[in-house]
Amino acid sequence: MGGREIVVGQIAGAFGVRGEVRVKSYCAEPADIAIYTPLRADGGQVFPVLVVTGQAPGALVARIEGISTKEEADALKGARLWADRARLPAPGDEEYYHADLIGLEVVDPGGAVLGRVKAVPDYGAGDLIEIARPGSDSLLVPFTRAFVPVVDIAAGRMVVDAPEDEA
Repeated sequence: MGGREIVVGQIAGAFGVRGEVRVKSYCAEPADIAIYTPLRADGGQVFPVLVVTGQAPGALVARIEGISTKEEADALKGARLWADRARLPAPGDEEYYHADLIGLEVVDPGGAVLGRVKAVPDYGAGDLIEIARPGSDSLLVPFTRAFVPVVDIAAGRMVVDAPEDEA
């Protein structure tokens, strides 16, 4: 597909016996996942067409071109769906795609390097920034303006004001 890719959803399993799947969409508007095709599954399989056909509890129901049996749909359970970054809308002010944050250099307010963004997990209470620190354990910091006052994607860095006992 070329370029950077971003996870836009995940297949939750088969729906029915004709190859439809349940899809957990990570898009702001869940049905928009269909307009970001072609999508690539974790295993490398490319899906040029995904058509949303309905809803199931907590998921969309979709038909994916090339998947026509329950067994084929079941084989995709758990696969993340990736879209080409260039096909996605630009994030709004103070909005970021997690993929754009991973790898950024992290500095404290005085400019001292703390490490690099390793991941942006959410364990249920909001996004965190996981900072990989050389020779030390990772540091988790809430992704809020109080802890992360500056994010500069173009410069490849963010400023993190970590609690004194953590930094």
